[in-house]
Amino acid sequence: MLSVIFPPSVVGGITAVALLLTTVAAFLLLLPAILLKLLPYRPLQRACSHWCVWVATNWASNNKIILRLLHAVQWEVDVRTPLDPRANYLLIANHQSWADILLLFDILHGRVPFPRFFLKHELLYVPVIGLACWAMDFPFMRRYSPAQLAAQPELKGKDLEATRRACELYRSEPVTVINFLEGTRFTEAKRVAKRSPYRHLLRPKAGGMSFTLNAMGEQFAGVIDVTIAYRPTRKPLLWSWCCGEQDQMDIHVDVLPIPAELMHGDYENDAEFRARFQGWINTVWTRKDARLDRLLGGRPAVQAPRPAAM
Repeated sequence: MLSVIFPPSVVGGITAVALLLTTVAAFLLLLPAILLKLLPYRPLQRACSHWCVWVATNWASNNKIILRLLHAVQWEVDVRTPLDPRANYLLIANHQSWADILLLFDILHGRVPFPRFFLKHELLYVPVIGLACWAMDFPFMRRYSPAQLAAQPELKGKDLEATRRACELYRSEPVTVINFLEGTRFTEAKRVAKRSPYRHLLRPKAGGMSFTLNAMGEQFAGVIDVTIAYRPTRKPLLWSWCCGEQDQMDIHVDVLPIPAELMHGDYENDAEFRARFQGWINTVWTRKDARLDRLLGGRPAVQAPRPAAM
């Protein structure tokens, strides 16, 4: 394990290069399927998607091996409820860094069906990552400001249309749908600016989650609630993770039952249903914030008293 031999910056550089190489190799294997998926033939498109998921699953497996070889990983992963790789799940988690995605692929590998993330539409144009996620049927969400919606009312509900299309695809195969309810990566500045009532979280945005439950609720075995507690550091979290500073972090995983009365309802137009759904999510978020208080209190800081996000 290089993290116990070499300085963190050396370990970070080697880890970053290794992860980059596995990602480029995976993309080269994906590229023919990505090009073929452009052809308007549905069976071929589904076959290409399945090939891409197989490649990505092996990419996650290879990254897990690399991390164990380079790092002295001693994560405290507290899984409170057994997980089933043949069941469908909706997963929610706090969001602080790009490292969250690599971490979730690592701890979920082999435990649940291949995950798909709700992604910002801008990520579609990120080289390699955007095309790969498109080929694997990740839903891309557009975010509109209140000013944009006021100027163009027809834009309202476009993000829910993307959710609807994705859910239709997921009905035919096991999937773990991952939704970062905060909508963006947490920073202390964002927490203050958005007047979040939580110490370690931004306010959750529940609309997309409600619509997903509306479309697929009966198919989900439950909601996987993941709480990630990084060790505080002055470095960007992704770089801190590569350097081995996060080899002793805490991850809490639990499966929440989905309240039957919240599985179906009109979140956009039914104010009473929206209030009940938001109340449920706010309760989950309050527990998560308290859990983060406990987890962060049990680990020493690497260099600084507060976490930084990338």
